[in-house]
Amino acid sequence: MIHIYVDADACPMKQEVYRVAERYGFEVTLVTNSWMRVPEDGKITLQLVEGGFDMADDWIVEAVEPNDIVITADIPLASRCIKKGAGVLGATGNPFTDDNIGHVLATRNLLSELRESGVRTSGPPPIGKSDRSRFLQSLDTMIQAILRKPLPPAVL
Repeated sequence: MIHIYVDADACPMKQEVYRVAERYGFEVTLVTNSWMRVPEDGKITLQLVEGGFDMADDWIVEAVEPNDIVITADIPLASRCIKKGAGVLGATGNPFTDDNIGHVLATRNLLSELRESGVRTSGPPPIGKSDRSRFLQSLDTMIQAILRKPLPPAVL
């Protein structure tokens, strides 16, 4: 069964994830460094992670399994989860894949170097209705692709 992990600290699409997960009957784990309100639903849990900068990321990577889904805007986390066989979706509905993660990481690193050298860069635009719609469509497409995968041969 697919499990959805949400890098929850800055995720603007939590309500959308809840709706889709409820429709499919999937469990959702929100991973965060601070408490937040979550729906009272036995399939939605809040995982508080204490410690340093990447502790929530490390927790997600440790927990995620092939064919789970991770929702994150954190590109290094996305790369680590892809390597474990998970589907990864950004908050604006753009999937991270084996085919695009190298380019996305390189762009992130370039922008980071520019900021460190004093160049002002703009942040992401605000989330709009079209982003929410694209996110929902992409999440459903990712789920359907995972559900269509053939099951591995049974171990006897």
